[in-house]
Amino acid sequence: MKHRLAIIALAACGLAAPACALELTLPSNARETVERNTPLDRYLAPTGAFQYGAGVPTLPIEGEVRRQAWRIASPGLTTLQVLVPLRTQLKAAGYDIVVDCDQSSCGGFDFRFNTEVLPAPNMRVNMRAYRFVTAIDGPADAPDSVITLMVSTTATAAFVQIIEAGALAPDQGGVTPDDPIQTPLTDTDTTTDFGAQLVADGHIVLQGLEFDTGTSALGKGPFASVQSLADFLLSHPEISVAVVGHTDSVGSQDINIGLSRQRASAVRQRLIDAYDVDPAQVQAEGMGYLAPVASNLSAEGRELNRRVEAVLLSQR
Repeated sequence: MKHRLAIIALAACGLAAPACALELTLPSNARETVERNTPLDRYLAPTGAFQYGAGVPTLPIEGEVRRQAWRIASPGLTTLQVLVPLRTQLKAAGYDIVVDCDQSSCGGFDFRFNTEVLPAPNMRVNMRAYRFVTAIDGPADAPDSVITLMVSTTATAAFVQIIEAGALAPDQGGVTPDDPIQTPLTDTDTTTDFGAQLVADGHIVLQGLEFDTGTSALGKGPFASVQSLADFLLSHPEISVAVVGHTDSVGSQDINIGLSRQRASAVRQRLIDAYDVDPAQVQAEGMGYLAPVASNLSAEGRELNRRVEAVLLSQR
């Protein structure tokens, strides 16, 4: 049995039916991991590869936006094996393909982080194996609907993201003063914010960890920052980080170097044991009290200095 994915196609529907359905067929073992729909939103659909100094060129479209991610549990799939049937169906439905690129021609790491992607673990993007398609229905400068596909594969599964945006109809968008405005409740995209900050700054403090002066045992958790770091590393198997422990100035530097390294090692081990992060992606280091972020003369400053950071190293 094949899964059917409803895609909005406004152009052929007419004013009486603001959204009619085009169905994309996914494999029978595809499982939807997340769906986020907004009846009135703005989507920036990529129209080209990442360009240094200019970013990713986009086409803004306002209207109904649907975001879905799917997981296909089939080891060994290639991105083309997943993408080609979906791309063929879009063409058969009359959509024009305006972007069709892979991890190299899209712009690699930069394209990924300048493009809207649902957070891991629902959608994972392997920086060494992804493809992206933008398809439009209608005029190139003002299409009636836009569909983008992000396909990525890992060693154990394939992930597919579909974002659909339909342009506003002439009679849409009007709100009278007496109409209540209802805002959909959605989870904060903490994973995307975490990854973006880590990439932009090169390091990030793992907030909320439980370490007291003189101890190296990591609390039971779960800790949202460790989860976010795990999701980031699982989505980017080509990236490695150093988990670096820091202490306050209580005690000798020799003791604090060992303590800070033990704290970092505890976080590293939690990433490996609880989240199946590849050990080769994570190093553990200790700085002791040599890199404070606040004064050690106050209790508040010493608490800030007792921290663990993730430091972005390189692409492997």
